[in-house]
Formats: sequence, structure tokens, C-alpha cells
Amino acid sequence: MSSPRLLYLASSNKGKLREFRQAASACGIELQVVPGFDRLPPCQEDQSTFQGNARKKASYYSSLTTGLVFADDSGISVEALGGQPGIHSARFAGPDATDAQNDAKLLEELARCPGASRSAQYVCCIALAAQQQILGVFEGTVCGVIVDTPKGSNGFGYDPYFFYPPLGKTFAELTPEEKFAVSHRGNAFRKLLEFLTASQLRPRSAGHLDLP
Repeated sequence: MSSPRLLYLASSNKGKLREFRQAASACGIELQVVPGFDRLPPCQEDQSTFQGNARKKASYYSSLTTGLVFADDSGISVEALGGQPGIHSARFAGPDATDAQNDAKLLEELARCPGASRSAQYVCCIALAAQQQILGVFEGTVCGVIVDTPKGSNGFGYDPYFFYPPLGKTFAELTPEEKFAVSHRGNAFRKLLEFLTASQLRPRSAGHLDLP
């Protein structure tokens, strides 16, 4: 029997891990968090773009383990706020802000822009690396509208306020399968999986990586 294919995720975010792991499993890929991730010196996300942060994290954490490592940087950009919170989405209300605090901050900022467009875009950028070499970068986006009243109890982050017109629901009202089928994170991750399938990269098992 061949070894299970393995990818390492450079994140301890439970929401992201759950979504990525579900998709990877369907493709016969085992997904684990980078070994000892929470005990490693953190990578400073000090770049000015989603891609910059994703590339920096993937390169950094791939230097600390063997095999294929991917990292993502994702967030929400709101038209009325000039693209904010953008790369600061996870810490919009402060360095240790909770989802509820970030949501409240977003609505507070929008209240200062009466009549402005509530159009928003979720963005996810994934970088894949091995031994500090960036092997690919994959981006996914999805468009929606920010609503004032939260709906749904699924998802995380800004999902209760992100209304997705094609399905007539917020992301927090969707099942995990429905959300990943249309989400920014799902779109980016499917591109990563397509890349792995089309390339000669073969993530096999812990400590083993076949490069072309």
C-alpha cells in the first residue's frame, strides 16, 4: 500500500484547518498542521499584500520541516472603506481582536459611510513551498454584500455579515460543503490541488517529497 499523500498547513486557525482538511481528504490528501507550529517562533505578517504575506509564511515554515508546506493569507475588502480591512481583516479591531470585535468594527466604519456601496470581496492567496522554495501561488475571490444583521451560525470571521447573492444567504447560513464550493478559500485551494495533480510534485508522507 502506498503512503498517504501529505500536505502541511502553516496555520493553527481551526476554521481554516477544518475547511482545507475537508477538501484535501476528498482528494486523498492528508492535511496536517506544520509539526510544533504553536511552539515555533511566529512569522511576522508585515507585507503589504495577501500574496506577500502568504509567500513569506510558506517560505519561512517550509524551512522548519520537510515536505510540502502551504500558507494562506485571506481577508475581506469592502468597497465603501477603500478596500479595508484587507490584509488587516483578522486584527481590524486590534492585535488580539475576536471575530465579534472585528465584525463590530466593520459595521461601525460602514455606519460612517451612509449610502455608500456595501459591495465586498473575500480574497484568499495560497503559497506552496518546499525547503524555502516557492513552488506556486494561487488566488481565489468571491463577491458579496455586507449586511447589518448577522444571519447563520456556521463559518467564522465576517461570514454572518457576508451575503452571497447567488445563493441568497450569508456565508454563515451555508453548510461547510456549500461554502467551500463557492468561497475564496475553496477557489484558491482547488487551484492548488489542480497544480499538484498536473505537476510532477508528489507529496507522499512525512519527511518525503518527490520533486521533478
